[in-house]
Amino acid sequence: MKNILVTGGAGFIGSHLVDHLLAEGSWAVTVVDDFNDFYPPEIKRNNVRTHKENPAYKLIEADIRSQSDLARTFDETQFEAIVHLAARAGVRPSLKDPQLYTETNISGTLNLLEQARNHSVKQFVFGSSSSVYGINAKVPFSEDDPIRQPISPYATTKAAGELLCHTYSHLYDLRTVCLRFFTVYGARQRPDLAIHKFASLISQGKPIPVFGDGSTRRDYTYIDDIIAGVRAAIDFDQSNYEVFNLGESRTVELKELISLVEQELGQKAIIDPQPSQPGDVPQTFADITKARRLLGYNPQTQIEDGIHKFIEWFRAAEK
Repeated sequence: MKNILVTGGAGFIGSHLVDHLLAEGSWAVTVVDDFNDFYPPEIKRNNVRTHKENPAYKLIEADIRSQSDLARTFDETQFEAIVHLAARAGVRPSLKDPQLYTETNISGTLNLLEQARNHSVKQFVFGSSSSVYGINAKVPFSEDDPIRQPISPYATTKAAGELLCHTYSHLYDLRTVCLRFFTVYGARQRPDLAIHKFASLISQGKPIPVFGDGSTRRDYTYIDDIIAGVRAAIDFDQSNYEVFNLGESRTVELKELISLVEQELGQKAIIDPQPSQPGDVPQTFADITKARRLLGYNPQTQIEDGIHKFIEWFRAAEK
């Protein structure tokens, strides 16, 4: 079996990727996750409960900021690939604690790249974000667009991670693939993210906070499509460094998103208007031409179907 390391493998995207890799039957999967308290750690522990029953799965509770913990992990196993998804996430929280975001997302990524270099890992896949584009007037967003004007500490740390990946690719012949995720949603989505938060509050008859006038637009991407793109990136070997957008290539207005959630729940939302938030971009919109061409990426789930699937999972999880 081939050995792969998934950092953040107990989280939303990470646990879905582990599902997929274990189902393939050809991977021995090691997960590094620190189960921090950004949201209730029990949610992550529930994500990995079935994984721990699989003999091809190994869980290491460690912080990517700890060089010594990572060194022990790499000394124990020779990994053929790393998928680096561990990060402090979220634009708004990064404004409150930029130091923590810098230490985790930049220094943590550097620690992993160093281990990859020292242990001759062949493939390094980095989970980046559409937030690196900042307020980009040109739509849809292309991988060739400049990313020199991020507007939140979170976005800055993700852009820095991409630059570190390029540096290590150039200096040490480490093949790296950076994936810019566009607003991922689906089963197990973090409770702080809009779709999950809205569903929870609406179902309880509580007001939902709406920042600005509801006209912001996002390119919402269903988890199954994201995992297909990540899986293709693990095998990508056509060049030593590439950046790919992974989105649905369709924008949805916030007001429309709320309406879709209302329809699926059969309940009207109580709107709690809030001022626009610093760090929030007015829109995201992925040009996925490059990912289609080089990764065979072909998203299948439109927002209407994705919200239906999410609410099905949400209702089951709430029981």
